Amino acid sequence: FDPRHCQGTHCYGFPKTGPHRLRFLLESVKDLRETLKKKGSSLVVRKGKPEDVVCDLITQLGSVSAVAFHEEVRE
Repeated sequence: FDPRHCQGTHCYGFPKTGPHRLRFLLESVKDLRETLKKKGSSLVVRKGKPEDVVCDLITQLGSVSAVAFHEEVRE
């Protein structure tokens, strides 16, 4: 979870992630984690800037051969 999504937008100062969206995201991640667990897998969830968190995870895991990501489209 990127804490910058809880900050105000650059145009109007409204948070990118309000309480309803946050609840939806948390429930979705919880459901995904439970689904993966039933299939014998797991889900890593972290809070922080993705560029820092991914780097730290790669360092922790040590044997990463590829990383894929999706960048948010900005208006």
